[in-house]
Amino acid sequence: MTHDQLTHHGRPATPDHLTTHDYLIIGAGPAGLQLAALLERDGADYVVLERGSGPGTFFTRFPRHRYLISNNKVHTGYDDPELRLRMDWNSLLSDDPELVFTRYSPRYFPPADDLVRYLTDFASRTGVRVRYDTAVAHVTRDAGGFTVTDHTGTARRARHLVVATGMPVPNLPSVPGVELAERYDTIDTDPQSFTDQRVLIIGRGNSAFETAENLMETAAVIHVVGSGSLKMAWRTHYVGHLRAVYNNFLDSYQLKSQNALLDGRVLAIERGPDGFRVQVSFERVDEVVKEIRYDRVIVATGFRFDGSIFDDTCTPDLIVDDRFPALTPLGESVNVPGLYFAGTLMQGRDFRKATTGFIHGFRYTVRALHRGLRQRHDGVPWPTTVLGDDTERAVDAVITRVNRSSALWQQFAVLGDLLLLAPDGRLRYAEEVPVAHVPGAVRAGDFGEVAAHAVITLEYGEDHDLVDPFDVSAGRKSQQDVSGLDGRYLHPVVRWYRDGEFVAEHHLTENLENEWDSEEVHRAPLRAFLAAHRSPVTPVAP
Repeated sequence: MTHDQLTHHGRPATPDHLTTHDYLIIGAGPAGLQLAALLERDGADYVVLERGSGPGTFFTRFPRHRYLISNNKVHTGYDDPELRLRMDWNSLLSDDPELVFTRYSPRYFPPADDLVRYLTDFASRTGVRVRYDTAVAHVTRDAGGFTVTDHTGTARRARHLVVATGMPVPNLPSVPGVELAERYDTIDTDPQSFTDQRVLIIGRGNSAFETAENLMETAAVIHVVGSGSLKMAWRTHYVGHLRAVYNNFLDSYQLKSQNALLDGRVLAIERGPDGFRVQVSFERVDEVVKEIRYDRVIVATGFRFDGSIFDDTCTPDLIVDDRFPALTPLGESVNVPGLYFAGTLMQGRDFRKATTGFIHGFRYTVRALHRGLRQRHDGVPWPTTVLGDDTERAVDAVITRVNRSSALWQQFAVLGDLLLLAPDGRLRYAEEVPVAHVPGAVRAGDFGEVAAHAVITLEYGEDHDLVDPFDVSAGRKSQQDVSGLDGRYLHPVVRWYRDGEFVAEHHLTENLENEWDSEEVHRAPLRAFLAAHRSPVTPVAP
């Protein structure tokens, strides 16, 4: 019998005497560690349960070919650690200046094992309270909170539950015969085992092209199949779309090296005497169906949320083909109060649009979740800075933040800073609030009395993903054109609201070096915009 199964009197625990925590986090991957470190810093009551023997066990197996495609730019020319985080996609947030991933690898695309080593040190140095080798088997909910039972039968109570388990279940397509295919999560990664073979890879994401890249020197023929147009990350600005590091396969296809990208759907997979027969419906040629022979078929179609631990009292609603939990802007389940999600599981709201599914994005949404949890459940206000009634201080605050913030940079259009105008004309500044959370939070008085407010974000322009950034014929306005605001490149946007209603928006002209600090081009127009919309202000009664 474990300590957690005993009362203070040494008798077996009953449901009324279980160990209870304010916060229980399931999973010690990057998201779970990030939230735990913030709670640990606060001295909060929490515990983390992790099924693996150490932190970040997902990365001991993935990516399968052992190199990350998350940027690790060690040499930036910046001394400011906040600016350096714009180019560092693997570090978690902490107050320890030594605890950054750039100290663990000089490689731009580093080995996954270096991330595991970093996460292990992060857990140790931040002192997070994690119980390893503890797999959660069952979760129930009642009026008082959650009961979490692990694989040994030990039960713990939690007032608030945070799931940070990532996406451990392969997202397999509904194709007859798919069970005959090999899977990305278990496939043999030795390219020699594919020598002179014809290989079909089902999927259009980076895992599919990672696999294709690994086989290019040994396989005779490689086909990658998927529905719809192939989307490139350099064009859409969504890093989950195909990254340039895996574009070698496309080069081999277009230069006729026996590889091909098939635009279509797999209808069926059948085993034959000489391998596999795969029926493919081609989209470019009026759904013509062709049967093609392959020696190997691999499914690399991503992963999904595993909700099997929840019983009927707390099963979360799902979205995006049941791949992700349906969440509020802060990260709470829409149908199970008190159940929160952290990390890549938060991406359903902005799926394939933002960086929430990746460390360099969710480290900030997890920090926002932490602030929201502490505000809602512990009475700790969201951090704000008092600016007084001087418009110039507001201009300074906005310009400083858009030129320095890594959160607004990485979580473009998802996180925003708030410039809050009180009824008496005084200004305050709050950082990194989920944009979709702002209207409800302002109405609820989470930021005090607010007569009007501005939301400051970094954003790409409308239809930015429809424009080829390397096509000079597409046309771009001069960076000195303060009225043009082509704005397809990342740039600051300030939107003003009064009494919760949208009033106007102001775009700061884009800049090649991302330096929005020119008096003529950036500061003066922003100053005029803020000054014009601060009035009228409801006077405070004497």
